[in-house]
Amino acid sequence: MQFRIKKVVVLGSGVMGSGIACQLANVGLEVLMLDILQTKLSEVEKNTEAKRNGVAQNALNKAIKSKPAPLYNKKFANRITVGNFEDDFPKIKDADWIIEVVVERLDIKHQIFERVEKYRSPGSIVSSNTSSIPISLLAEGRSDDFKKHFCGTHFFNPPRYLRLLEIIPTSHTLPELVDFFMHYGEINIGKQTVLCKDTPAFIANRIGVMSGVKVFELTEKYDFTIEEVDLLTGPILGRPRTGTYRLQDLVGIDTGDKVTNFVVQNVKGDNFFEKLVDLPSPKFFTFLLENNFLGDKTAKGFYEKTNQKDENGRTIINALDLKTLTYRPSVRPKMGLIKEAKAIEKIDKRLQFLISKKEKESQFLKEYFAAILAYSAQRVPEISDTCYQVDDAMSAGYVWDYGPFEYWDLIGFEKGIALINEAGEDLPEWINEMKASGANCFYKYQNGKKKYYDQITHTYKIIPGSDAFIILDTFRENSPVIKNTECTVHDIGDGVMCLEFQSKSNAIGEGIGRATAEAIELAENENWNGIVIGNNAKQFSVGANLVNIGMLAMQKQFDPLEKIVDDFQRVNMRMRTSKIPVVAAAQGYVFGGGCEIAMHCDAGIYAAETYVGLVEVGVGLLPGGGGTKELALRASDGFYEGDVKIPMLIDHFKSIATAAVSTSAAEAFDLHYLKEGRDFISHNVKRNIGEAKDKVLELAKDYVPPSERNDVEVLGRGGLGALYSAINEFYLGGYMSAYDVEIAQKVAHVICGGDLTSAQKVSERYLLDIEREGFMSLLGNQKTLDRIQYLLMNNKPLRN
Repeated sequence: MQFRIKKVVVLGSGVMGSGIACQLANVGLEVLMLDILQTKLSEVEKNTEAKRNGVAQNALNKAIKSKPAPLYNKKFANRITVGNFEDDFPKIKDADWIIEVVVERLDIKHQIFERVEKYRSPGSIVSSNTSSIPISLLAEGRSDDFKKHFCGTHFFNPPRYLRLLEIIPTSHTLPELVDFFMHYGEINIGKQTVLCKDTPAFIANRIGVMSGVKVFELTEKYDFTIEEVDLLTGPILGRPRTGTYRLQDLVGIDTGDKVTNFVVQNVKGDNFFEKLVDLPSPKFFTFLLENNFLGDKTAKGFYEKTNQKDENGRTIINALDLKTLTYRPSVRPKMGLIKEAKAIEKIDKRLQFLISKKEKESQFLKEYFAAILAYSAQRVPEISDTCYQVDDAMSAGYVWDYGPFEYWDLIGFEKGIALINEAGEDLPEWINEMKASGANCFYKYQNGKKKYYDQITHTYKIIPGSDAFIILDTFRENSPVIKNTECTVHDIGDGVMCLEFQSKSNAIGEGIGRATAEAIELAENENWNGIVIGNNAKQFSVGANLVNIGMLAMQKQFDPLEKIVDDFQRVNMRMRTSKIPVVAAAQGYVFGGGCEIAMHCDAGIYAAETYVGLVEVGVGLLPGGGGTKELALRASDGFYEGDVKIPMLIDHFKSIATAAVSTSAAEAFDLHYLKEGRDFISHNVKRNIGEAKDKVLELAKDYVPPSERNDVEVLGRGGLGALYSAINEFYLGGYMSAYDVEIAQKVAHVICGGDLTSAQKVSERYLLDIEREGFMSLLGNQKTLDRIQYLLMNNKPLRN
């Protein structure tokens, strides 16, 4: 059976319902979002469609205004239509997929599904976003066709930003529907799809709740403050900055309590949770619930956001004292062990260090890892048949860099077993069998593929669906094509290289420039098909290496600095005009010099969650690697004979002058960093490099290298006058400081082609020369040096 999805009905417009509707609209689907009829309507309002749809419409309006934004671009809200259950339920007959997102009550969901059965078309897909109710119970009483086309599709909140989509079939669900959703969710919705069994809380919340409960227990045992625990369970372990207690505030104390109680009351044969059935909740949890201190939604939970400011103008945050159950000013923890661990760059060495010491911080982590490793292993095959599904669920749902079995590999297989035994935790038999088979890790890389240990066959298998992913770690066993301290160039097959940045934060330095030039030369001379510029890091690149630039500028080493800028411009133009196609594969931050590299490629594959910006103004500079030139060129390409050209010029200028950063790849088109027909969005970040490679091979078939342009239309003094006027408005409106004005005028000078008496056509090389001149003049200004130094010291921009 062939499934296709074009039209979706979302039943329920609460936080999750509207969030799911927005994400489905993000990926191009036509969405109808329904909710209950607006209550308390006057007689006139009862006959007004807009008023009757008030619940769903208000939810959509709220979503559009929300931050972080649930939509990639506000204009995508046009893909969502709203309605109400009373008037519009029959419209579900046109839907390919109907997803239920109403309140977590079985009786109400049954009522909804009874109505769905009445109006849906046979063969249409129906699913529930429930996080707790067994999927099999939801399907009770429904027809065979309904049951065959029904499953659980559990999104995590917020649906745009959390990548997990748990797929939970029943015994009646068509296998081909399960296969379809596993594929569709990943390719079209951009999610990490994980196949789950119909067990309480499925996979991610089952492991996540256990993890949180264990942390609460260890917090009291080792007498830590909540700030200390958040430090211990945050980025130092490869996890979000929220740690544990801040995450509880974010999720909602009441929500966390409901999920925990549900798991405790419903799991069977689970020693960890069964021992909690008759135990009271921690006193601090009861205190928060009784006082309605529910976290961010009430501005008070484990942390309290006050209305007061400190001497630096920052909001004062209080923290709950778990002993006295009173609030006190939050204190930044000082832990010597954590400070030492931060200096250890490799995560495996860092974890091994953290669990090897005598300090109580180390004992806390030893017990924690012993518990979560043992618990995760015990849940296979109860909640999942494989280790990789557990890891995928935790990484995508809880934003952990590593799932439990990946942590086990980092700690060491034998060391993990020793931790579990030392803590008195139960080791499942399949781990003993794994050890007896001679296996000593859950994952291994072979022939460019990542394989997982299958406990049934005692062999290593390729992770299903991973063939489309290019994971650069799998190529490290091979000799690199080119390598230096900042960059590695890999052979990723089919005559394609991948140039991987490896500097700190993937900052652009001379090493990356040299490797790029060498790779292009080699590719041209040895008949390679082309080059992908990409990496598997969270951020593509934060921009230029400001440490090096700032140091040379402070030492007045302007000749070496100008050579660095000139070399960078030349490398980017070499890439633009090379005899082989070069395609960027970008995600996360694509800032400054990283943006300039991507803009000079033949094409770009951008993850949906890509934040692109020429941000140099923030450090007192203008884009000097061809970025300013490139926006002048793109503005020129947008000019039409007879049109008023100033608005187009101002629009491109503003992107640089305001250091605008897109909130998504989709928005980057509006800011002119991405170009229609040249750049493309990949909804699944794991496919970026693979799709970029495919693009290289597509372009290579009939590739004709572009020449340097000599036809860039610039507006000269006429454009400068208009831009100076716009700059003055920004200044008078308080959007620019006096020095921002000076920088913006330099940008205007370049993008208008300099002080030309009239509009004329110029070359890219001419624009690069005046761009470099503007960059160097700003670099000689003390206010720019102050901005660079302040950013490096404080990790935020200075408005001087």
